[in-house]
Amino acid sequence: MTALSSPPEAMPETPTVEIDKALRRLDQGKKAWAELPPLKKAVLLQELMTDLYSVSEEWIATSCRGKRILRNSPEEGEEWIGGFMPIMRNARLLYDALTHYGAPPIPNTYQRSDGQWVAQVFPLDWKEKLMFMGFKAEVWIKPGHKPTQGSFYKNPEHDGRISLVLGAGNQGSIGPMDCLYKLFVEGEVCILKLNPVNDYLGPYMIRAFRALIEGNFITIVYGGSETGKYLCSHELVDNIHITGSDKTHDSIVWGAGAEGTANKEANTPVNTKKITSELGCVTPIVVIPGEWTDKEIDYQAKQIASMVTHNASFNCNAGKAVLIHEGWALKEKLKQSVEHHLNRKGPRNAFYPGAAERYQRFIRRYESHIICGEKMTKKNRDVVPWTIIDVPAQPDEYALVTEAFCGILSWSELSAASTDEFTTKAVDFCNESLWGSLSAHLLIDPKTEKSKPDLLDQAIAKLEYGAIAVNCWSGVNYGLCTVPWGAFPKHTLQNIESGIGMVHNTLMLDHPQKGVVKAPFTIAPTPAWFFDNKNLIGLGKQLLRFEKSPSVLNFIRTVANAARC
Repeated sequence: MTALSSPPEAMPETPTVEIDKALRRLDQGKKAWAELPPLKKAVLLQELMTDLYSVSEEWIATSCRGKRILRNSPEEGEEWIGGFMPIMRNARLLYDALTHYGAPPIPNTYQRSDGQWVAQVFPLDWKEKLMFMGFKAEVWIKPGHKPTQGSFYKNPEHDGRISLVLGAGNQGSIGPMDCLYKLFVEGEVCILKLNPVNDYLGPYMIRAFRALIEGNFITIVYGGSETGKYLCSHELVDNIHITGSDKTHDSIVWGAGAEGTANKEANTPVNTKKITSELGCVTPIVVIPGEWTDKEIDYQAKQIASMVTHNASFNCNAGKAVLIHEGWALKEKLKQSVEHHLNRKGPRNAFYPGAAERYQRFIRRYESHIICGEKMTKKNRDVVPWTIIDVPAQPDEYALVTEAFCGILSWSELSAASTDEFTTKAVDFCNESLWGSLSAHLLIDPKTEKSKPDLLDQAIAKLEYGAIAVNCWSGVNYGLCTVPWGAFPKHTLQNIESGIGMVHNTLMLDHPQKGVVKAPFTIAPTPAWFFDNKNLIGLGKQLLRFEKSPSVLNFIRTVANAARC
């Protein structure tokens, strides 16, 4: 491994005079963008993919410096897999969609017994089927709607808009992918304000989006909260999209402090622009009891640990709340195995601001906890240890209504007379007592699933979450891009929780309700999201090449790299 380099310098704040100029350029380009034919937009995406690939090594090197990641480590592999490669896949799939005028082929659609439509969106071809054997992804359509596609390219509802995208600081891929959705699915030009936490990636984004910047279709600016306030209230900005916290969202919509609280209670927003958002979640891991082997327990414990530790746990969909049957004979064995793998993982640098303070607030409330590995000290607050806390499964419990955004994993038990009753109670508890609706996980072994054929289907149908992952991490939902990414459509501006609206959705389905990814109970070779994947950098680089050019040769090379994991 290569030694740590000095962190990259933060970018200077963009002056308001330059922001005004940038918005005027977008204002000049928005009508042309709305009217640009899909095939010409596809050409711009081809240029973007070429330019994106050319900055990949520099982007990753700088991201590693920013997150204090050792080069040639598994954590660098995470940056390739989660922080960069999904942008390329997103762009390629949008290119395919545009060559079909906004209505790319969908492998299959069907109606459930209650009339709800479901679209199968993965795998899309034989190469994906062989690379992800046993995986399947679906988009459930909002009740009362059909799986129609590409509404902007059939009946556009506007002739040009400017969307402000407030980028996330935890993952470099989020802001660019939010912009791709706004640009190519909703037909809006974008001004992307980068988060100060990772604005050091801005120069590479500018080079990657060169063709779109030159056309006055997107621009990138820097700054903190004051810059954000200026942009949110700017007369040329039509819509706002934010990935961040519910508190930031509420300060935009309602205002700050006591005045903001009063405005929220009275439903009198200070900002009336349309705002969409992705604001995190206390993400559940529902463990459906079954007869697991020791090998399966070890695998699922490693998977749970990986859901927690990926990106130092600074993911909006990090696993945060295990729900388990109190009478399951294997519950302690699973918990001990999770502890073992969290200890194996070792510490990560807590690169996201405020992690130590958030961690302490949890630890002070829960005396029953297990610290895995190195403890945090006054001298070393850059390491926030992986910690399992025992939490009562009851409404309004702090750990279940507060997103930790650090290495905390809560462990809660539910009583039930049977597996069916437990699953029903767990799903209801997720919907009613956990904060947020972005992402949820279900772990179910094949024997239990086979013996209870309706159990899983009913659980998925009842779960009110935008991204549901069965036997895998919901990071797969994020990276596939064909499934939507965002909260379940039930929140309001006054009760925002995980947000309103969805992004990604590269097949341009008009009315998505939720995305569901199903995976085999165990997978070999080691999945890309597991912390102990031995060839994550090699796999990440080759997946990037494949997504840029999904040739048979690149397919073979990708499979070969996966086999070395």
